[in-house]
Amino acid sequence: MARLTAFPAFFRVSHRTVAVVGAGPAAAAKLRLLGETDASLRVIACEPSAELLADAARLNAEIVRETFEPRHVAGAALVFAATEIEAQDRAVAEAARAAGVPVNVVDRPELCDFITPAIVNRAPLAVAIGTEGAAPVLARHVRARIEAMLAPETGRLASLAESLRGVVADLLPAAESRRRFWAKLFDGPVAARALAGDEPVARAEAMRMMAAEPDVAGFVWLVGAGPGATDLLTLRAQRLLQEADVIVHDALVPQEVISMGRRDAERVSVGKRKGAHEVSQAEIGDILVREARAGRRVVRLKSGDPLVFGRAGEEMAALDAAGVSYEIVPGVTAAFASAASAKAPLTLRGVSSSLVFATGHDLDGRTLPDWAGLALGGATVAVYMGRSVAGAVAERLVEAGLSPDTPAAAIENASRADETIFMGRLRDLPALAERGDVTGPVLILIGRALGEAAEHAGAEPLAPQDGRAIVAA
Repeated sequence: MARLTAFPAFFRVSHRTVAVVGAGPAAAAKLRLLGETDASLRVIACEPSAELLADAARLNAEIVRETFEPRHVAGAALVFAATEIEAQDRAVAEAARAAGVPVNVVDRPELCDFITPAIVNRAPLAVAIGTEGAAPVLARHVRARIEAMLAPETGRLASLAESLRGVVADLLPAAESRRRFWAKLFDGPVAARALAGDEPVARAEAMRMMAAEPDVAGFVWLVGAGPGATDLLTLRAQRLLQEADVIVHDALVPQEVISMGRRDAERVSVGKRKGAHEVSQAEIGDILVREARAGRRVVRLKSGDPLVFGRAGEEMAALDAAGVSYEIVPGVTAAFASAASAKAPLTLRGVSSSLVFATGHDLDGRTLPDWAGLALGGATVAVYMGRSVAGAVAERLVEAGLSPDTPAAAIENASRADETIFMGRLRDLPALAERGDVTGPVLILIGRALGEAAEHAGAEPLAPQDGRAIVAA
């Protein structure tokens, strides 16, 4: 993940002086932003504009009609240099630093100790969006979207939660109990009552929840992480990652997805790749049972969908045998993500009315896999984990009678930034296993419906450019 060059933080300014140096529109804009706090505002300007004077009067800000001097920033919590004249702004910044006061210089990120984010105000809740000075227009766009998502009444819920913090700490001393209480409060009837303005009933319901028997039972969610793109993760999966005490994840789940979990959640890697099993399947079941019996909320994070070649059945059996409660949270499976990337239909009226999910590793000597007959009948076949046996898959299907000209595609790292799409025919598939540059997970699609795929400008050919057939008819 990219690293931030600035650390997001909130300054306490309540009843402390914040100084704005400047007389024009930039100073007025900063003053209006600061007016959303209860800081004591001071404006230093020899000739303040009418706009600035009007804002200062409305916000009860002090106006100092003097040429800026270093004494004007003494004792301030923050300083904003907004003269819009570089030399003057630089002098303000130097004076603030000499006094040990953090300074922000409008439109001069290289002179700033801190940046000013776009703010969504739902006091006492605040959401700050910053782009480290690179693209303030983007921050404003994101702010508009969050403004639309976050109801104006959210502040009522935040105020209720703030007022309950002390009581919750006293009645629920265990951190895990507190975390579960807050999760229920923010996603249940208490939140609904608070957002509707019925604070007394919301408070009474919250107190009832605290007095109830604490929920100490562990739980396991088998969660599909999707093909890898973070924005293909389901909303439910995102929410559960934030609630989990433990995240047990596979090797194919990208770090960007794992990082969407609660920061203090324990991460347990049980990665399994072909030929390199870090943890056995039996051990994974033991981990899930052990953590749930300890009263922890466990997310078992699997690439794609848990029920499609994710060995969820074995983990469900282990949980059932141990009497541990669990739920399945589906994810976008690789076949769907791959077809979307290749712009290839998986079913097509009059061409293919069935879809087969298969694994290339069910080949047994010269035996035709069970799904081969469906492919011969016109079904589209999605072959998981099939790169190394692509040649054998193609050979068996051609021997059984499927035309070597049947459209085929292979997608490496579907939906991710390093995705690669290969397009060609069934006869070309053996070339895939010979490529040393294909190291990520690959899904193979075979079927006549793929012949209707939209032309993909970024696709690479499956076969060598000299056009030699690798599988003969």
